[in-house]
Amino acid sequence: MTLPVAILAGGLAKRLHPITQTTPKALVDVAGKPFILRQLEYLKTQGISDAVLCVSHLGEQIEAVVGDGSGLGLNVRYVWDGPRLLGTGGALRRALPLLGRAFFVQYGDSYLPVDFGDVARDFLASGKPALMTVLKNGNRWDTSNVVFKDNRIILYNKLLPGADMEHIDYGLGVFSAAVLEAMPADTPFDLAEVYHALSLEGRLAGHEVHERFYEIGSHQGLAETIHYFSKER
Repeated sequence: MTLPVAILAGGLAKRLHPITQTTPKALVDVAGKPFILRQLEYLKTQGISDAVLCVSHLGEQIEAVVGDGSGLGLNVRYVWDGPRLLGTGGALRRALPLLGRAFFVQYGDSYLPVDFGDVARDFLASGKPALMTVLKNGNRWDTSNVVFKDNRIILYNKLLPGADMEHIDYGLGVFSAAVLEAMPADTPFDLAEVYHALSLEGRLAGHEVHERFYEIGSHQGLAETIHYFSKER
């Protein structure tokens, strides 16, 4: 079963100023190629055929580069926030009509070397309405925010990380559309709030990965990601 992927690429990316004052984060050059193309090329290797880009700030530049995705062997469509930013949750809620009954979601600043097929299979086998991939982070690349024990997510809390949290949200999730349909339309909210509530309700499945993620949300992260791809090339 191949699920579509929603990529959340609509933020203002203030931590990357001055680069992102005129260039959207998705188009930041990473070792000679816009970052979004590296994301989409990896999705293609994972058997993904459909992607929906949730865009806002300077999103027209992204669409000009990526187009309909046919040059990458993908079908790419776009959902725009509109006059006000909807946040990660609100943007995903708006994209539901293009995503079907279940879908992957990842952030527009993260490169995730993970097997998407394995993640999808764990989601389907879990019987839960959502899944979060997690990495035993130990606060190395960002603040750990997940209690993951006995192959289960006990708690996710981005706002109040605790000493018993050794794992971090890896950046790839799977959702049943019903989870987001329960949220109000065209209202800003953060996807982290949804994940948190699901974890408290015992409705959030987990899939542990063991290779680190790469992100361009900060200048340090961008430098590390450029180094990673420079070595690959």
